[in-house]
Amino acid sequence: MEKIFRIFSKEYESINQAALLLGCFALLSQILALFRDRSIAHFIGPGASLDAYYAAFRIPDLIFICIASLVSVTVLIPFIASKMSGGGISKEARKFFNDVFTVFLIAMMFVSLVAFFLMPYLASFIAPGFTPLMQVKVVLLSRIMLLSPLLMGLSNLFGTVTQLFRKFFIYSLSPIIYNVGIIIGVIFLYPVFGVSGLALGVALGAFMHFAIQALASRSCGFTPKFSIGWLARRVMPEGGPMGETFSIDFKNIKQVVLTSLPRTMGLAFNNIALISIIALASFLKSGSISIFNLSFNLQSVPLNIIGISYAVATFPTLAKSISLGKMDEFKKHLKSATRAIVFWSLPITFLFIVLRAQIVRVILGSGSFSWENTRLVAASLAIFSVSVVAQGMIALLSRAYYANGNTKTPLTVNLFCSIFIIILSYIFIYLFENFFLFRYFIEAMLKVNDIPGTEVLMLPLAYSTGTILNAMLHWFFVRKDFMKGESFITKTFFQSLGASFFLGLITYLGLNIFSPIFGTITFWGIFLQGFISGIIGIFVAIFVLYLLKNEELKDLIKTLKTNFWRTKIIAPPQEEL
Repeated sequence: MEKIFRIFSKEYESINQAALLLGCFALLSQILALFRDRSIAHFIGPGASLDAYYAAFRIPDLIFICIASLVSVTVLIPFIASKMSGGGISKEARKFFNDVFTVFLIAMMFVSLVAFFLMPYLASFIAPGFTPLMQVKVVLLSRIMLLSPLLMGLSNLFGTVTQLFRKFFIYSLSPIIYNVGIIIGVIFLYPVFGVSGLALGVALGAFMHFAIQALASRSCGFTPKFSIGWLARRVMPEGGPMGETFSIDFKNIKQVVLTSLPRTMGLAFNNIALISIIALASFLKSGSISIFNLSFNLQSVPLNIIGISYAVATFPTLAKSISLGKMDEFKKHLKSATRAIVFWSLPITFLFIVLRAQIVRVILGSGSFSWENTRLVAASLAIFSVSVVAQGMIALLSRAYYANGNTKTPLTVNLFCSIFIIILSYIFIYLFENFFLFRYFIEAMLKVNDIPGTEVLMLPLAYSTGTILNAMLHWFFVRKDFMKGESFITKTFFQSLGASFFLGLITYLGLNIFSPIFGTITFWGIFLQGFISGIIGIFVAIFVLYLLKNEELKDLIKTLKTNFWRTKIIAPPQEEL
C-alpha cells in the first residue's frame, strides 16, 4: 500500500501527463457508470417509472451544486494549505476546517429541510406534464434523494483533506463506490421496493462515498468538530472560554464563498437549463426523460475523459503563470490544452455518430431496453456528440478566465446561453410538431422516421446548439482578451477534422463489410462489428495525422514513452462529475 501511495504522490511533469493519468481514472469511473446505466436499462427500461426517477434528481442536484460547490475541493485546498505549518495540522487549519464544516452542515440541513416540505410544489415545476400520481412519486423519490447532497457535500469536505495529504487513490475511488451503491439499488432494492429502491440506492451510494472519505480524513488526523459560537454565546451570554473557543470566523467563510461563487453560479445556470428541459420533456411521450438522460450520460463519457481532464490538469498551471505575471507561458499552456481537446474530441465525435447504434446496443441493449429505445437513444447520442468539442472547450476556456480573476465574462456567457437553450427547446419542439418538412428532415437524417416519440430529439438539439454557441462566445472573448486576435487552433482543427472524416468514412464502410459476417442480432456480433470497424478507422486516422505531421500526435507519442502513470493525480471536484 505504501508503494501504491508513493506512486500516486509523484509530481506531474506536464499537462499531458496529468491529463492522461486523470483520464485513465475517469475512464474507470465512467465504465462503472455505463454498467450502472446498463443495469437500469435492463431491469427497468425507458418509461414512466424511470422518467420519475431521473426527474427526482433535479432538485437534490441543484441543492448540491448551489451549496456543496461553495466549499469545493479546488477552493478549500489553498485555504487549508496556507494555514498548515510544515505539512502538519496546525491549530489554525483545524479551526478553519471546523468552521467550514459547521456552517456547511447547518446550511445544507436547513435547505434540505425546506426542500423536503416544499417538494410537492417543486414537483409541479420539475415535471408539470406528469399526472398527479406520477408527481407524487417524484416527490417521494426526491425526498429520499435529499440525503445525497448532504452526504456528498460532506464527502466533498473530507475529500479536501484526502487530497491535501495525497491520498489520491482514496479520492479517486469515491465516484466508483457511489456508482456501486446505485447498482445495488437497481439489482437488489428495486425488485423489493420498486422505483423507491433506486432512490435508496442513490442514498446508499452517497453514504459510501462519504464514509470512505471520512475514514481517510480521520486517518490523517482531521476529525471535524462543531464550531458553535452562536450557541455558546446563548449558553454563556457574558462571554467565556466556550464563547472564545467555539466562535466561527465568518470572515474566512465569507472569503471561501466569494471565491467559489462564480463557479457555483456557472454550474447552477447549466443545471437550471436541464431542469427546464426535463420539465418540457414531461409533456412528451412516456420515456422521453429517460431517453434524454441515458443519451446525455453516454455523451458525458468522452467529455469527462477528455475535456474535464485537460481543463482540470491545465488550471493550476494557468493560475500559477498568471500569479507570476508570465503571460507568454499562460498563453502557451492555454494553446496547448485547447489544441489537445480539439485533437481528441473531433475523432470521438465522428466515431460516436457513425457507431451510435452499436454503442447504444452494446452498452444498454438488453432486457427491458427495446430496439425502438436503442434507435431513439442512438439518434439523441449523435446530436449530443456534435457538441462534445464545444463542451470540452467551455470547461477549459472558462478556467482561463477564473485563473485570471475574471469571473464576469464566463458567468455572463453561461447565463445567456442557458436562457438560449431553454428558449430553443420550446422553438424546436414547436417547429418539429408544426412543420412537416423540418420533422421529415430530422427523422430521415437520423433514420428514426418510423418510430413514435421522436419529439424528444429536439431537446438534445437545443442543448447542443446552445452549447456550441457558448463555446464560440468563450472562444471569441479569449482571443480578444488573451491572444490579441490570434487564431491558434486553426491548423490543429483542420488536421483533426480531415483525419476524423477518414475515420468516419472507413468505420462506416467497415460496418457494411462486417455486418453480414458477424450479424446484427447477438451481443458479440454487434460488438465485434462496431469494435473492429472503429479500430480500423482509428488506425487510418492516425496514419492521416502522421502524413500531415500533426504536432499533437507527436506530443502524444512522446508522452506515452514517459512513465505518465506515475504522475500525481489531479482529481476534479465531484460536483462536476
